[in-house]
Amino acid sequence: MNKALVAALLATAFVSPAAFSEAPVQVNVPVNDLKISRDGSRVNMSMTLDVKSVNPTKDREYTLTPVFVAPDGTDSIMLESVIIAGRNLYYGHLRDNDLGQTPMYRGGEKETIAYSASAGDEPWIEKSRVKINVEMRNCCDITSWSKPIARLTKPEYEPVFNYVTPLGDSVKVGELKRRAYVNFPVNRTEMYPNYMNNPIELAKITNTIDSVKNDPDITITSIFIKGFASPEGSYANNVRLATGRTATLKDYVESLYHFGPDFIKTASEPEDWEGLRETIEKSTLINRQAILDVIDSDLEPDAKDRKLKVDFPVDYAYILANIYPWLRHSDYRIEYRIRSFTTVEEIMRVMKTEPSKLNVGEFYRAAMSMPVGSPEYNDVIEMAVKYNPDNATANLNAANVAMSRGEYKSAANYLAKAGDSADAEYSRGVLAALQGEYGKAERQFETANTAGVAHSAEALEAVRLINRANGGFLIDLE
Repeated sequence: MNKALVAALLATAFVSPAAFSEAPVQVNVPVNDLKISRDGSRVNMSMTLDVKSVNPTKDREYTLTPVFVAPDGTDSIMLESVIIAGRNLYYGHLRDNDLGQTPMYRGGEKETIAYSASAGDEPWIEKSRVKINVEMRNCCDITSWSKPIARLTKPEYEPVFNYVTPLGDSVKVGELKRRAYVNFPVNRTEMYPNYMNNPIELAKITNTIDSVKNDPDITITSIFIKGFASPEGSYANNVRLATGRTATLKDYVESLYHFGPDFIKTASEPEDWEGLRETIEKSTLINRQAILDVIDSDLEPDAKDRKLKVDFPVDYAYILANIYPWLRHSDYRIEYRIRSFTTVEEIMRVMKTEPSKLNVGEFYRAAMSMPVGSPEYNDVIEMAVKYNPDNATANLNAANVAMSRGEYKSAANYLAKAGDSADAEYSRGVLAALQGEYGKAERQFETANTAGVAHSAEALEAVRLINRANGGFLIDLE
């Protein structure tokens, strides 16, 4: 319906002898293009009044006053009135200048009146009824009544959060990366466990292996060792040293654990120029940039080392004594697999002690034993994303928790890592709607609804109503 009819049955209850010839008059004032919206602490109303049929006799006038009436009828707000006067009253008002700012029109002067006014806001206005009070006045009497023209509703969006079940349990693998500085006799590849600082460095390796091997929930799947030598000396000799020393360390570890053939894999780096560059870049050497230029050049390794020694003798002495020894190291990596946990009780136990052992599916299994949205449920969902920061489902569910708490910035960060699924698009629509971006939300809900995401149809209808209201109220004309 696109207009409300103000059916004003304008008739006097008592007519004085002087006005007895004025029979009761029925007039119709259709209302078109009614718009009502909030603007700060004010409520604005605009509409077009069709007053073609309002043509009072010379001694009669009509006053039309829009009114907001509270839902329970206990309060109301009157807006600016409009007066349509017959000839005598019209000129009388002009002569007496007694209407102040109230707009006045002479009967028959206009066919339509563009009306606009504003009033102070009240919370109940968004659910109020809109009426027009009509007052018919002649020389002796006043008759008044009101005619409803609309009911207002304020469309609101109530979010429904979809928590997504992870698809299957991913294989849980992990790795530990460490570095050891095992000492070898100068220019030799044999190793002595008690030589120099070797007891401490070798203990680092065995302690790391034991920390994984002795965990009943973990199975070591492979060990990788890579040995590095420093650029000092010839490249060919450094190839021999890096390869031989790495093999010696591998044999030592195998002798302790008996993992089996090819369980420990190795590689070597004859000269750790990358490590040298990183250290020089952080240094305060006077010729730091020039040394970096040599390191980055296309010179062969032996030529680079020789140029550093010749061009920067003072700096090279420092490098030889304080940097090269730290470039002779062994990096090792232990790869492992974590067993699955199937019961909620077991998952809850691991969650309290070693949550890093759980995958997203296991966290979610525990969460589903709790009321959705409860503090306990939310804590588990947030723990899942903490230990699985790159998992799309974990981020999606964590975004829902953040939105439920009004933490929209955190929700946006999670949704940025939630993938491109229809469920993620739905949650992005929820965030947009919660932040008042209803046009954006409508597009995202349309995508989710096409894919059949739960609750997307209802969400789409809700934001469409809000968009239709265009920042104002939904108006049901009466």
